[in-house]
Amino acid sequence: MLTSQHRGAFARALPSPLVGEGRAARRAAPLASLLLAIFLLILPPLTAHAAMTIQEVKSEKGINAWLVEDHTAPIIAIHFVFDGGNAQDPAGKEGLANLMTGLFDEGAGDLDGDAFQVKLDDAGAEMSFEAQRDGIYGSMRMLSEQQDAAFDLLRLAVNRPRFDQAPIDRIHAQVLSGIVAHERAPKTIAQHKWLRAIYGTHPYSRPAEGTKESLAGITPADLSAFHKATFARDGLHVAVVGDIDAKTLSEKLDQLFGDLPQKQTLAPVADFAPKLGQQVEVDYDLPQTSLQLAWPGVKRSAPDFYAAVLMNEILGGSPFTSRLFEEVREKRGLAYGAYSSLVDHRHSNALVVTTATRADRAAETLSLVRKVVKQMAEGGPTEAELEAAKKHVIGAFAINHLDSSGSIAATLVDLQLDKLGIDYIQRRAALIDQVTLDEVKAAAKKLLSAEPAIMVVGPPLEGKG
Repeated sequence: MLTSQHRGAFARALPSPLVGEGRAARRAAPLASLLLAIFLLILPPLTAHAAMTIQEVKSEKGINAWLVEDHTAPIIAIHFVFDGGNAQDPAGKEGLANLMTGLFDEGAGDLDGDAFQVKLDDAGAEMSFEAQRDGIYGSMRMLSEQQDAAFDLLRLAVNRPRFDQAPIDRIHAQVLSGIVAHERAPKTIAQHKWLRAIYGTHPYSRPAEGTKESLAGITPADLSAFHKATFARDGLHVAVVGDIDAKTLSEKLDQLFGDLPQKQTLAPVADFAPKLGQQVEVDYDLPQTSLQLAWPGVKRSAPDFYAAVLMNEILGGSPFTSRLFEEVREKRGLAYGAYSSLVDHRHSNALVVTTATRADRAAETLSLVRKVVKQMAEGGPTEAELEAAKKHVIGAFAINHLDSSGSIAATLVDLQLDKLGIDYIQRRAALIDQVTLDEVKAAAKKLLSAEPAIMVVGPPLEGKG
């Protein structure tokens, strides 16, 4: 879709690579797992076109899901989101959501971690969870003939995670090792400094992976309380794609989610405009300087959203045809690339430009970026640029978001989060195509006329940006 590809780019936490991967030494995959892997490798992409039928399924207990039936292969993909995410980490307990999502395959119900992993492998299923800024994301891919066993394991993980002390200690150690390994890295220091400068004391400023101090204070009781507060039906969004019919899915929805509490108990998170008009400098003796600039963004529900999307595409969203790419790389060879993106969080938005260049040419590059942005703000795009942008934004949607059962399910969840309606895919091209040149020029002036926030990571700039 138009925003999900950018969700999280502005305030994305540093990765904790080991979280959610389970044990370092896995048992040999049984036949079911091998068959799932083979199917995923040899299947052609699902046909992504306007005729794709999305059904709304409602279970007896009131669980809603969007379903795309596809019986051409024996694969089922389910994606779901619970509202909340890292922004719900209590102050002083940063990293709580991230730690929790690493523990769902470490034991549930009557199964300890080893037993759960054995059954998951025997079912030939792939299960994952991830904490993002505004939600806890979960997914599973399975062979349809093994769906009963796979869905039962997912049910246990969602409803009855164990949070045993031994797995907590192990995952905690993995997260902590990542924090320690990266704490002196320029990118890590810069990211934390940037988030504090941009977001102040807002929850978005907190490190999603936590800190050494915050992780030390997280207990099994904290994990259980966080799970109870967030895993509830009124904050749930579900999409399923594959070899399953609506009646069967309705039954599975109640099995998976029907016994969860009805209401979430989330802490309020305020809307927040990023603090612009400042320069954040992280001085390091590096051969390359990284630059990041932020301007105001646009809400997904705003009337000028599509105009902003097309303007961003022309400015720096398209990797090889944008103005930033042309001016910074093609004409002057100052960087491998220069990009812009619209960043969409539930409570904050921004338009961000990023690039990296030789340290001795950083001031020149920064000046050029600001010049290109100023020209867009003052004059907007040409008619030819707009038409090309429309074609690309319309045409790239299927390739980027509808090329597999998993990507379709993930996209359908995003459509639900953005409240776009079940018929959005059919309406999307017309919504983009009807945007006028004057509307795009107005969006450019509105978003790009402000004084940006700027971050420079590297040696001090030579001269003024």
